[in-house]
Amino acid sequence: MSARVSVRTALRVLVLLLVASALLGGIGGGLTRAGVFVPHTADAEWLGRAALGHAALMMCGFLGTVIGVERAVAIRRRAALLAPLSSAAGAVCLLLGHPAWNSWLLVVAAAAFAAASLVVVRRQREAHTLLLLVAALAWGVGNLLFAAGRESGAVLPWWFAFLVVTIAAERLEMARLMHRGAATRVLMVAAVCTLLAGAALSAATPPGGGLLYGAGLILLAAWLGLFDIARRTVFAHGLSRYMALCLLGGYAWLAIAGVAWGATALGWPARDAALHALGLGFIVSMVMGHAPVILPAVTHVKLRFSGWFYVPLAALHLSLVLRLGPGAFDPPLRALGAALNAMAIALFAITVAWAARRAASAQR
Repeated sequence: MSARVSVRTALRVLVLLLVASALLGGIGGGLTRAGVFVPHTADAEWLGRAALGHAALMMCGFLGTVIGVERAVAIRRRAALLAPLSSAAGAVCLLLGHPAWNSWLLVVAAAAFAAASLVVVRRQREAHTLLLLVAALAWGVGNLLFAAGRESGAVLPWWFAFLVVTIAAERLEMARLMHRGAATRVLMVAAVCTLLAGAALSAATPPGGGLLYGAGLILLAAWLGLFDIARRTVFAHGLSRYMALCLLGGYAWLAIAGVAWGATALGWPARDAALHALGLGFIVSMVMGHAPVILPAVTHVKLRFSGWFYVPLAALHLSLVLRLGPGAFDPPLRALGAALNAMAIALFAITVAWAARRAASAQR
């Protein structure tokens, strides 16, 4: 029994270190791309690789691994750990300068994750579980295109679809608490189909695919804003209100991302807004909102919620306004906004660690 506990502990530490490496590498690469000088990295070759692989590190190495761990814990299958271990190892290979290993490890991760999602569908055949499987398959398509060396315009829509549809599926599950009818599920499926059609067309006809993809994001934002339970829980107190504000703020950024994605397809200089309103404004807001619930369930580490969680959330949104507002016309302001984005994420990590320490002290 003690040997099993030791193996589990070692495995958790390994995954944590790999996830941290992917996150730090992704943040460092993103700052470099935004023109922010990272101290003590003048001769760091890994930072150049991180800048080139910024999207892969953040969406696959970090978020893909975290979601993979959550799915493995949910279905209680050891084999499902292959997905997060492969995606995390792929991120490390990217940072070490082994792009081929990185690419095919991500393909393995997506295949294992799709298998885990299929287990969920077999246990509970519902609209939201089918969407979870669709999201896993979208990740697989994106990873195959990435391994084949396709350009970012073909890969990124599928990677974002993986994350966006995963979130949408979880919110569709929560919508059942509000006793929504079948029509709401049909509308959600229609929005997801629009998004996936845009992703599929983006490689062949970027303008048309981009417009359709942006429309899919806007439709999903409208659905979430109209039907999500956060509209009610925002009037609650404590953690429930905090989560609702994270969600509602994220939905606003999702709509902005849809508009910016369509504008980019029409030739407007809105690519930074499209990518980071979606990646930071929507997805990271979802991470901040769900972390106080998901982390204890996955890691068995309790968190004690407090009003301090609002500080990194506000910092994220305000820094994103700076980056995508005046920063769109002023490169130094854009770099400052990117640096503040990174500081907001770091502040959230510190807040989570402090909340865990408070919970442990209260328990003692």
